[in-house]
Amino acid sequence: MEIPETAQAEALREVARLGKERADALAKAKELLPLLRDAAVKAARVEAPRTRIRELAHVSPDTLYGWLDKAGVEIREKRPARRKGDEETA
Repeated sequence: MEIPETAQAEALREVARLGKERADALAKAKELLPLLRDAAVKAARVEAPRTRIRELAHVSPDTLYGWLDKAGVEIREKRPARRKGDEETA
């Protein structure tokens, strides 16, 4: 039978290990974000498909288009939302 203090110590060591791993991953992500943003903007400027840029960068459309807008890359206006059953006016 395991002593409760031993089980607690082992559990806390695991929490500490995973907590440090998470903190390291977050620090690395923070470091990579500007590089990713710059690469995505560069790809857009050479006319790479924006959907593909977004997929490869693993970012939302709002994030990508925010980056592009701040970088001065031309983006088209959003279309108004359409409701199901609305007739298309072409």
